[in-house]
Amino acid sequence: MDIGIIGAGHIGGSLTRRLTAAGHTVFIANSRGPDTLADIAEETGAKAVTAREAAQSGEIVIVTIPQNRIPDLPKDLFNGVDSSVVVVDTGNYYPRQRDGKIAGIEEGLAESQWVEKQLGKPVLKAFNNINWKNLLNDGKPAGTPGRIALPVSGNDANAKAKLIRIIDEIGFDAVDAGNLSESWRQQPDTPVYGTNLDLEGVRRALSEASPMRKPEWLAE
Repeated sequence: MDIGIIGAGHIGGSLTRRLTAAGHTVFIANSRGPDTLADIAEETGAKAVTAREAAQSGEIVIVTIPQNRIPDLPKDLFNGVDSSVVVVDTGNYYPRQRDGKIAGIEEGLAESQWVEKQLGKPVLKAFNNINWKNLLNDGKPAGTPGRIALPVSGNDANAKAKLIRIIDEIGFDAVDAGNLSESWRQQPDTPVYGTNLDLEGVRRALSEASPMRKPEWLAE
């Protein structure tokens, strides 16, 4: 499968390595241009491209950049992209640590609902609750006891099914975590965030999540 990745940080780099190892063709982009991606392209066989080319090249396009950089992406990034293309948001909102205040999120939108509005394209939320080192190193064959499971939120059942198959291929179980409006259940400081739980653990953690943000996770 052709997969576009916009963002070449820890998560983007880990996904590039896992996905190319699984036999997929990856088109990777960052904000600094394709020339700065020569090392990872040589290491993995991924194709270094611009963000617009990554958005236009994949059956799945993964956007994995800091939340406060989402508005910097070209407004026409997904113009002409077929409706069957699955767009995935891996981001998290860190208002005090990195992002500053994002009004729409502070006013009650789930983080990926806000991202969806910025991109003008339906998104799934996934890969946001796992540390990049675990994503890179801890994939296991299907059926392995204790295999890490990842939640996937979104409104399109077919899109989720496609992404869940990819997640399985790179060594992880996946849990359908409901519609995008429910994606707050996997945001930072929820029971599923950073805990590397198995299938049953993820289902339980999602059910125990609270929509109320603690004060330390609100902008000052």
